[in-house]
Amino acid sequence: MEPIEMARKLAGYGETAGACKGYETAVMQGGLPPAEELEAAVYILQFGGDYKTAYNSFLKLYGQGLFQETILPILDGAFYQPNEKDLKKCYEKNCKLLKKYPYFFRKDFLPFEDLPIQFYPYDSHIYVPFVPASREFGDPIDFEEPVIRHYFFHDLENPILAEDIFSQYELEYLNDNVRKSEYVAKENHIYLHYTDWAVFCAHLACWNLRSLLADEKFVFLIGDEIAQYPIDFKKRFGIDYSRYPVKPVGIREVHRLVWHTQLSAHNGGDFFNEIFDAHPNLLMKPSLLMDETEETVRETEQNLSEARSESDAAYICSQWENPRRGIELFRMKGRTAKDVFVALFLKDNAVAARLDPQSRIAPALFFQPHFERMVYEAQTDAQGRAILLSEMYDAVRQSPLFQHFKYIKTFTPMRRATTSHGGTVRFMQNMTQASWKTDDPTMFDDSVFIRIMNRSFMIDPQDRLCKDSVLVRFEDGKLNPRATFTALAAFLDLPYTESMTYCSSFGQMDPHPETKGFDSATVYRTYDEYVNDSERILIEYFLRDAYEYYGYGFQYYDGSPVDEARVKELIAGCTTINGYIRQSLLYVTRIEVEGKIPDAPEARKAAETERIVDDMMADMDRERLRVAKILLGGLRFVNRRGQPLRMMPLLQLDPALLEQPLYH
Repeated sequence: MEPIEMARKLAGYGETAGACKGYETAVMQGGLPPAEELEAAVYILQFGGDYKTAYNSFLKLYGQGLFQETILPILDGAFYQPNEKDLKKCYEKNCKLLKKYPYFFRKDFLPFEDLPIQFYPYDSHIYVPFVPASREFGDPIDFEEPVIRHYFFHDLENPILAEDIFSQYELEYLNDNVRKSEYVAKENHIYLHYTDWAVFCAHLACWNLRSLLADEKFVFLIGDEIAQYPIDFKKRFGIDYSRYPVKPVGIREVHRLVWHTQLSAHNGGDFFNEIFDAHPNLLMKPSLLMDETEETVRETEQNLSEARSESDAAYICSQWENPRRGIELFRMKGRTAKDVFVALFLKDNAVAARLDPQSRIAPALFFQPHFERMVYEAQTDAQGRAILLSEMYDAVRQSPLFQHFKYIKTFTPMRRATTSHGGTVRFMQNMTQASWKTDDPTMFDDSVFIRIMNRSFMIDPQDRLCKDSVLVRFEDGKLNPRATFTALAAFLDLPYTESMTYCSSFGQMDPHPETKGFDSATVYRTYDEYVNDSERILIEYFLRDAYEYYGYGFQYYDGSPVDEARVKELIAGCTTINGYIRQSLLYVTRIEVEGKIPDAPEARKAAETERIVDDMMADMDRERLRVAKILLGGLRFVNRRGQPLRMMPLLQLDPALLEQPLYH
């Protein structure tokens, strides 16, 4: 029986809860005739089902020009009229604030009833705009969506000028990140230009301006008032900001985080760190081990919490290059891990000295948390869908280092997977063999399937950390650096500076001579001695969706169908990586066997070692096949809540800035 038929039967029996579920299922499955979708939406709304399901259906049908005379009164009665009083109150409150605000020059606010846009609440911060004159609904607007869509800070020579900014989140972002004029000893207000007075007024029904106006950072310019930009504050208001001393950036002025994610080993992360080194608007250090960084923050916080005076705090931080930052922390009320984290950057003169002390904006903190290896696992849920799991990513999501940053921009470098894999194997082989000369020998990982499962380019679009994210290709950075890094600077809302045109680390030019800055040799290196074609085919086949989405052409997989039998052949053909793994297992296992049966004959020790290693290699192949079977079911992944994951958006380059054709 179809869900809508079941819903009708339950409704007939008076089982409203069950009927609502049935109607919701019918709507979510899609494909209902318009009249039946309207029937479902009306029932859901009337009997207390998921109102958003009904709301979405009403908007969809209305937008198609269907049942408009029926739907508009429903939406008006259910969503606008019950909230009209609050909307009007918000509007009038904001009008009152602006009438008293010194840098708002227009006072002829429209009566609430004459506003050209009515905002129908969808939830606590999402609204659906309706234009009465044309009787049209627009797309839902989330005024608090944590995404910065504008390039505000491209030019810091002049005061910030932004046009038609209606996002509450972006307005707060400007307020929080543009420094006070008194701090930088120059006129540094934020000029907001709105081209249409009536449209501006309409949005006053949705904004919360009180906190935004407190610091008097904004100057509002409506229509032709743009001709006043920038205002001579000394001449017009008698305020001479040049008489103030420049104030060093305070710990709590740093509100935004640039998260440089570690997709995988040998993925070009160091190259990107070297590009952002010495940027005058970044608190920048090369990659830091996540565990060690969190431990340092915890220890610092614990020590400061035990301090009883500024003298105690100064003693605790006496080894810091700038111990005054420790006293600044000690004085803070409600000190958080984020505050300590920022202070650990600002306390280092090598970091703080690279900042522009008179910059109009507070710096962002640039952080690449490093893990010894990035491991993802796949499990299947009750519906047979692949759940993507990573302890490392969970550690980031739960880390207090991230939780108190209000503004987070995330970027992920990607390198061709087979090339990155080859570089990883070479590095692992060198490190493994070097470890055999120590008391802590290491074993080789199954880097083929670690690479296949590392799908951290797939994100939950509702995840706070990835809400504002982009993926950038290593090859683009090498072959088209100007196009790549101007686009990345725009995404991160940083000025594109001279420091982004070369590679350095703490001022040292080209710190990794083997990569030679923008030399393209690393783009085309194949590492043939460290990886074979079976391994490459497995990687390309099981990452074929990423190859297609991010513009990589296949070099080894020929596009032919792959079934379980073919996968078994390819797994058996992983002889290169197996050789490295087996070699390391033999070395480490022989030491363990030696410790268990030290007096046994050498032949027995060798046989026992071989037996254990054979079992481990067989277990590894069984795990490979288990994972492969999950992936053969389709490259569709969900998170723990069953929500579909999607690809992180690809950074788009300006074709006019390309120096070479895009890499494929």
